[in-house]
Amino acid sequence: MRRKIAYPLATLGMVASSLVVASPALAHGYVSSPPSRQALCAAGSVANCGAIQFEPQSVEAPKGSKQCNGGNAAFPELNDNSKNWPATSVGKSATFNWVLTARHRTATWVYYVDGTAVATFNDNNAIPAASVSHTVDLSKFSGKKTVLAVWNIGDTVNAFYSCVDVNIGGSGSTTPTTAPTTAAPTTAPTTAPTTSPTTAPTTAPTTAPTATATATKPPATTAPATGSEWAPGVAYKVGDVVTYQGVSYQTRQAHTSIRSWEPGIWTLALWLPL
Repeated sequence: MRRKIAYPLATLGMVASSLVVASPALAHGYVSSPPSRQALCAAGSVANCGAIQFEPQSVEAPKGSKQCNGGNAAFPELNDNSKNWPATSVGKSATFNWVLTARHRTATWVYYVDGTAVATFNDNNAIPAASVSHTVDLSKFSGKKTVLAVWNIGDTVNAFYSCVDVNIGGSGSTTPTTAPTTAAPTTAPTTAPTTSPTTAPTTAPTTAPTATATATKPPATTAPATGSEWAPGVAYKVGDVVTYQGVSYQTRQAHTSIRSWEPGIWTLALWLPL
């Protein structure tokens, strides 16, 4: 039922009555920070993610699953641990922030580590806000863990699933990951002079200006992304940030905005909720 978002906007009036009946299917959401696996895919931080990169909010499946994709066959990549998902360093507790692209009555929010529920938040079938945050105690764990966050919908059999890879206890496992990266450049220069002292100086000057030029470009691209309100008729670049109806979005594709292309569930190919 997720594919209804592909209908032309002009047909929305004709299908309004069916949408009311099928409203549970319009409830979507995912953990945006620390970045969940689908958030990393949508941001392009992890490659070869399949369809989930275009609809990170759509990991919907029947309640009760302990899989990152909830058992939804459309998103098998989320269960693929060979992708070496980046882990965010957190302390003995972490705050998980959900972005809800469509809100729906909520039964509970449950967080699992190693298959065991470590926190449950009961909403008693209330309609949540557009963003929801929970602080979860992770003090019983340490090192790299995958937290499964589940949003149980109140009046359907379905739930939404987000797996978040974290490094509990600070930078313990992040430091080894960073160390090899730092070591590699150190080894490279040492090898370069040994192999060809003459070539090394030639390469260094050539590389230095290029690196400097590249390093200067991001600030220029980032500067216009001031978080101003979305407006039609504006030429947005990839990475620009706007606000719309109180939610922040980042441009995924360069385009000139028009009415009906406002950030939201209908335009996920253009805008990523932050």
